[in-house]
Amino acid sequence: MPIRTRATALAALTVAALAAGTVLTAPAGAAPKATPPKFLSASELPAHPSSAWTAGPVTDGFPVELAYCLGEGVPAYDYRHRAFHTDLDTGAVQVTVVTGSAAKGKALAALLDKEIRSCADRIEAADPEVEAEGRFYGTLPVEEGATVHGLHTEASWGASDVHLLSVGRDGRTVTVVGWGQMGDFGDAPVGAFKKTAKKAVDKLY
Repeated sequence: MPIRTRATALAALTVAALAAGTVLTAPAGAAPKATPPKFLSASELPAHPSSAWTAGPVTDGFPVELAYCLGEGVPAYDYRHRAFHTDLDTGAVQVTVVTGSAAKGKALAALLDKEIRSCADRIEAADPEVEAEGRFYGTLPVEEGATVHGLHTEASWGASDVHLLSVGRDGRTVTVVGWGQMGDFGDAPVGAFKKTAKKAVDKLY
């Protein structure tokens, strides 16, 4: 399901995306082996007011936690990811990929950003009982740049979840960071998340 959300409609989108099989395999001509990018640590995520973050292992593949927005139409590459959680209903995830060139990295970052921008409309089209709203929180001056977005979903049965997402690039390497919890835009730590998103790009190489 999405980042520890209770909205079952989004969980259904994740299952459908994974069933499509479009994001989890590496294509021919993938980037040559190189020193893998570094990932965020738990201490570099937005501080939770009552619970510490725990970081999971770095794992191969595209994370299911992002499939609600990025499950279909995303090119297959050798993705690696790390999931994070607190003791409460808050979670996060980072995914990175090293493409074959800076041009391919630029194209992938632009596509991921476009997919996030259209995420709210696609969620509403998939389930009429879920209302979704996206917000753009601007760009960050780091390496080749990063963008920050927000997403709020509210289901007819009362579930309400807010997410923050960023896409950043350093040369041929692209990273996406997602954060989410129950609540609305007023509960989202946008300023702290921007620092996290910038750090994620800074750590790529």
